[in-house]
Amino acid sequence: MNTYFTQIKKEFRYYKMLGEKTFNQIPSEKLFWRANDQSNSIAIIVQHLSGNMRSRWTDFFTTDGEKKWREREAEFRIFITSKTEMISVWNKGWNYLFKALDQLSQNDLDRTIYIRNMGHTVREAIHRQLAHYAYHVGQIVFLGKLIADENWSSLSIPVGESDRYNQEKFAEPKERKHFTDDL
Repeated sequence: MNTYFTQIKKEFRYYKMLGEKTFNQIPSEKLFWRANDQSNSIAIIVQHLSGNMRSRWTDFFTTDGEKKWREREAEFRIFITSKTEMISVWNKGWNYLFKALDQLSQNDLDRTIYIRNMGHTVREAIHRQLAHYAYHVGQIVFLGKLIADENWSSLSIPVGESDRYNQEKFAEPKERKHFTDDL
């Protein structure tokens, strides 16, 4: 498999994993908590990500990435009613992404696709979406930390553990690999 596609899929899987590790630390009812009327709950962010993924990655060579059938505003009104349903919606969105990436080849990376009539190369669109998903997964993790409070288990290097972590890493031989390979 092409190195670019291998690496980019690892990046997307990393953010998917961060979201899932957050979901696992949150009581089901807290997935719907909002700080105020202007903020989103974890479940709302999941609805939005899934809707975006479905729109962007369905028939993207032949139709605009912002599909006419997409109801973006509805993604910000809660319709999910349980953690099980939320995880199903989450997985459906990621399935659209990974199915599309699995069908691409190196020759597709410079092809032009459109998102709201703005032309992007496929590579540019991939990176646009990676940044968008990382942004929202960061929100999910932040909300998870607020909700879990002292029960939160760090998803990266815990505070106070940087020196130990670096000592372990620098004790290993140098090698070329993706940062997610050890997760």
